[in-house]
Parts: sequence; C-alpha cells; structure tokens
Amino acid sequence: MRQIPGAWRRTAAGAGLVGSDGSIHPTIFAEMSALAARTGAINLGQGFPDEDGPAEVLDAARSAIANGVNQYPPGRGIPDLLSAVAEHQERFYGVNLDPAREVLVTAGATEALAAALLALIDDPDDEVVVFEPYYDSYAAVVALAGARLVTVPLRWPDFQPDLDELRAAVGDRTRIILVNDPHNPTGAVFTADVHEEIVRLAEHHDAVIVTDEVYEHLVFDAPHAPIATLPGAWDRTLTISSGGKTFSTTGWKIGWISGPAPLVDAVLAVKQFLTYVNGSPFQPAMAIGLRLGDDFFRGIADTLRAKRDLLGAGLRAAGFDVSTPAGSYFTVVDAAPLGATDAGAFCRALPERAGVVAIPLTAFATPDRRAQYATLVRFAACKRVEVLEDAALRLARLG
Repeated sequence: MRQIPGAWRRTAAGAGLVGSDGSIHPTIFAEMSALAARTGAINLGQGFPDEDGPAEVLDAARSAIANGVNQYPPGRGIPDLLSAVAEHQERFYGVNLDPAREVLVTAGATEALAAALLALIDDPDDEVVVFEPYYDSYAAVVALAGARLVTVPLRWPDFQPDLDELRAAVGDRTRIILVNDPHNPTGAVFTADVHEEIVRLAEHHDAVIVTDEVYEHLVFDAPHAPIATLPGAWDRTLTISSGGKTFSTTGWKIGWISGPAPLVDAVLAVKQFLTYVNGSPFQPAMAIGLRLGDDFFRGIADTLRAKRDLLGAGLRAAGFDVSTPAGSYFTVVDAAPLGATDAGAFCRALPERAGVVAIPLTAFATPDRRAQYATLVRFAACKRVEVLEDAALRLARLG
C-alpha cells in the first residue's frame, strides 16, 4: 500500500511513535496495559484509579441521565458547570472569573491543551517550551500544529528546572510556555522561583503561558499555587484542569480552560470544531463535585499521600532508588541499583520477573535526552491499598 500522506505522521513522530523503519508503534500506555492484561500483572503504569469517585458525583450523573440531560449542551458548557469552575477558582485561589466569558468546558484536559495550541500557534517558526520529560500528548500536539518543541530538562532526583536553562530555552520565537504543575511524569511541584521566572520570561518575550493543573488537589506539602495568580501573569495565562483525577472519573473526560476572555474565545474558535461539545450528563455531576466541602479535597490529598508512602516503601525495599514526589499520582525510581541499563527493556521484562507493570521515563523524552533518563521508571500510586501492598510483595522478588 502506498504511504498515506498527512499531518498524522508528524504527529506520531512528535510523540516518538515512529520506528526506524517507518512503522508506527502504539503508545507506551497501550503497550504496557496490554502487557498487564496478557500476563495478569498489576498495572502500576497507566495513571487511572481503580476506585470510583464520591457517591454524590456519581449519583448526580445517574440523575442527569434519568432526567433527560442527554442531548447537546451549550457550546461553552452548561452554565452551572461554568459557574462551579469560577466558584472553585475563587474559593481556592482568589481568582475572580466571569463564567460566561472566561471559562470553557472541554473533552478533558487533553482537548483543552490541543485546542489551545492549535488556536495560538500560527507559524512553523513558533516555539513551544515544555519541561522534559513531558506528558506525551504535548509533543504530539506541538507537532500536529506544525510548531517547534523546545525542552527544558528536569533532572533526577528533585526534577526542578535549572533557571539558566529555562532562560536559554525561552526566546522571541517562543509562542507558548507550557507548564505542567504538579508534574506528570515526575511528581515534581515547581518552586515559587520557577513560577516567577516563567512569568518574567513570558512578559519579556510576549509569550502565552498555558498551564496543565489536573493534579491541583493532589499535592502533599503545601497548597497548589496557580501561575495565573502571580503579578503580571493573568493577561497572558490559560489555566487548564479537569475532574478526572480529582474525582476519580478519568473516563468521563470533563475538563475546562479558563483565562482572559480574548484567549478563551480563541480556544473556543478551534474547540468547537473538534468535539463541539461532550458529556452532557457528566457536566452537572462535575459541578456537584467542584462544590464539595473542604474535607473532601483535604481527604483525597491525604489518601494519596499515604498511598505514595506505601508504594515508596515497597519500592525502596525492592532495591530501587526513589524520588519522593510532591504531587500527582506518580513516583519515579532509578532501577540502576537492580542492574537496569535500559528502562524500556526493564519495564518490558518486569511483568514476567515480578508481576508488576511500570512505564519507562524514556517514553516521555526527546531522542536527544533519553540517555539522561535511561534507567528511570514511573510507577502510579492511584490504586487500592491492597493492590499496592500486593505490588510491593511482588516487587520484593527483585531484591
């Protein structure tokens, strides 16, 4: 068959899915989840919970379906969810939003990100600065939009960016600085100095800041601090989040993007021709979730902190060097003490060796930098306690 032309190939190449022979590989998540299913291994690779979210949220979705909320919602999202997002930003961060102009509901954070980049990138010379390793969709969408990916490395064990390297990465061609904080895959929470330097650089080079804050309520040491709250940031910042991680409803794909009305309008101009709208009965349910009491939001962070500690203890006992995350679902370890030299090969062998699936950090890096992450592996703690305990016992076989 002839080679199929189109932007799909550069998108796949951007995500690192094109082999040396030109063949297209599945994502690392698809590969490792299939490996878990085939071997019966515990899947600590892909970041989805194995427990349902709060009953109030689930009941609200059932009620919405039963009561006919099953057709297209308004293009920006149902008004109650738009208001709930605005209330949430005011309640937790002191950000005052106009729900009718400054909030847009999306098909998860991934669509919000794609729509924002497709809306704001306009030239092959436009650059998008990201922190590496990065969530794989970032590189894919930057490639789809036809822009250049510029990365700032995060290094073991604390994964904080070097400010000089950040300054070197941002220039006059920088269109967007994309900030994932709390960070996937490393679990890092960036310092105030990093946030302030991002804003300073964006102002100096007239760049837009796009933030991915889906783990905003899953931080362990201090409350989350959105970049949009910093002096000088609001007018050039789009803030993305979703309910999937907060409410353990990753399959619902309800996200949102907020910021100055002109920037949100630009995103809407593209988003309306992607999914148009989505998730009618899940939108009122998400509004219920965003209005839950403080005890709920404290509780999910406390629960995940305990799971992080349980997983971390098991990984240390198995012989890994462990980077303790400050937020998110994920813990990164160095498998070199166990003899690993190639994280990909180590992870592909791990289900047979120990009955556990993990993800190599090299899957989240550009080819030029993969050597820096050659022995680093990501595990997810967002599973039931008994599953994590079982995984720890299985991993002990490696010692």
